[in-house]
Amino acid sequence: MRRSRVAAFCGAACAFLAVTAMADPKPAIKAPPAPPTNIEELKSRIEKVLHDTKTPGVGIALVRKDGTEWIGALGLADVAANKPVTEDTLFRIGSVSKMFVALSALKLQHEGKLDLQDTLKARVPELTFVNPWEETDPVRIVHLLEHTTGWFDMSLREYACELDDQLPLAQGLAVNPSARTSRWRPGTRMAYSNTGPSVAAYVIEKITNQRYEDYVAQNWFKPLRMGTADYFNSPAVQSRLTTNYHKDGKTPFPYWLILLRPAGSINATPKEMVNLVQFFLNRGTFDGVELLLPEAIDRMERPTTTYGAREGMEFGYGLNNYTTIKGGRVWHGHNGGVNGGLTELCYQPETGVGYVFMINSGNGKALGQIGGLLQAYLTRSLPPPELAPPEKSVNPLVRQYAGWYEPINPRMEIQRCQERLLGLTRIKATPTGFLIRTLLGKDQVYVPVNDRLFRQEKEPVARLALISSRAEGTTVQLDRTTLNRVSLWLVRAELLIPMVTLLLALSSVVFALVWLPRKLFGRLKNVKHLSVRALPLLAILSFAVAEVPIVFIGEDVIVKLGRITPWSLTFTFSTAAFALFAVLGLVDALRRRNADIRRLVWWHSLVTSLFLTIVAAYMAYWGVIGYRSWV
Repeated sequence: MRRSRVAAFCGAACAFLAVTAMADPKPAIKAPPAPPTNIEELKSRIEKVLHDTKTPGVGIALVRKDGTEWIGALGLADVAANKPVTEDTLFRIGSVSKMFVALSALKLQHEGKLDLQDTLKARVPELTFVNPWEETDPVRIVHLLEHTTGWFDMSLREYACELDDQLPLAQGLAVNPSARTSRWRPGTRMAYSNTGPSVAAYVIEKITNQRYEDYVAQNWFKPLRMGTADYFNSPAVQSRLTTNYHKDGKTPFPYWLILLRPAGSINATPKEMVNLVQFFLNRGTFDGVELLLPEAIDRMERPTTTYGAREGMEFGYGLNNYTTIKGGRVWHGHNGGVNGGLTELCYQPETGVGYVFMINSGNGKALGQIGGLLQAYLTRSLPPPELAPPEKSVNPLVRQYAGWYEPINPRMEIQRCQERLLGLTRIKATPTGFLIRTLLGKDQVYVPVNDRLFRQEKEPVARLALISSRAEGTTVQLDRTTLNRVSLWLVRAELLIPMVTLLLALSSVVFALVWLPRKLFGRLKNVKHLSVRALPLLAILSFAVAEVPIVFIGEDVIVKLGRITPWSLTFTFSTAAFALFAVLGLVDALRRRNADIRRLVWWHSLVTSLFLTIVAAYMAYWGVIGYRSWV
């Protein structure tokens, strides 16, 4: 389950982050190391990753279409007990669990019991959800699985809400029905949401008259010989389950009872996950038995409901199965994350290779490095993918779509505060393609596949689509992000305001280092109206205090911010204090415009309070000021 890392809190710092991000030096590009040439070398290099990243253990399966190449288990499942990982150790696979929701829906569609185009209202009329476009653009089952409902992701409160392990799915969905609110027309933009697949699982329960977990166990775990896989924290699971750890590799996480189990609760072993990868490589067949038609697997891997998909872009998020490009090759699969555990499942139908691995740490660096080693090893003897030569003719659409863009499909609506700034993207026209420039990334050159689809120079498939529909203005889809063109003056304002605010805030702090000691030692007895200096300083200090949870909270974000704690209360009250002092400072400066104050001091305080008020108003508009993360 992808964890929402308190995007709202990062939003509080978005104005300052947008500036500092642009100043980061770009790292030098290094040539990739040679791939491992045999299993022993692969093991050795993975063990080094575990050591360097303080990751206790990993379970690995390398899979080929015709059989398993290697099932590996390295490191420790329990550090305190010195218990090693084995191929029969259970790991929490997180959001890889969502793949079984899509597989179940496709199976029911094949049996004529469900159609992906069915509307949600027709299938479960009792379920509460809000869609302002329901009459013309209803929420459909396919939208739940492709994450194109426009719904919010689970809230921090839902992530932190640990109820009975056997809680019925309907009760879990009743905790936060407001999350099921469409923010745009369903079937246009993709935004990852743990809620959508869980609602699809509820639909499956209604159709089959079975608890969803029982249906999966009977129709998928059993034929795939995943006999110990389980959604629940049963005694049998506890006896074989790895302990999950913080990034220090020593501090354990408690078992996380996920509120919406279909989204990420499965426990499974490397030995069992091999079978799932083989099932995908053999296009729905396992052990000689066809469990799903090949065309159903094809459909699972292909997005259909985003703006980009309508233009023919196959890169993206299909039915709980997404495409990625690694080493210039297209991979399908899913990854997952829970507290202290990460999983990655990837496969290539064209070459017949795949892998899955699970680590008992939340260390993303370890996940990336191990995944890179497995990909390099499996493809070491394969020829590089052939790339079609780009079109040389001038594309008349290129100049029409050049300009500045901002993202419009945040995972949580409150994320817009930061994403619209940090996600600013310039699309610059070249004679036939585009140069893409972002605040946080390096320049990328895109060449045409056809008039509306573009790919990176050394990649085989399109990742950029020019959207022909102008219903929302000039729009493009870049990977899974939907971007909308904005005016240059707005971009300049969005960049200039945080830069000026930052400079004014820093100068206020430096100024305070002079006048505060003088005030404490009684050297400003004859100076009046010190509130003009003090109020903007208090606003700046309040903003700094609001950053404390962001900087120091560590990996326990769900517990510390999804409930009423000193951390969550600190953010709520300090952001409110920031807005209050900013406004009071502006009002106070205006009231004392004719008072006996040094003009330079007055002007500095006035302008500082003005810019702080603008930032506070921006944050308030997106719901960050006084944000209660436990609600």
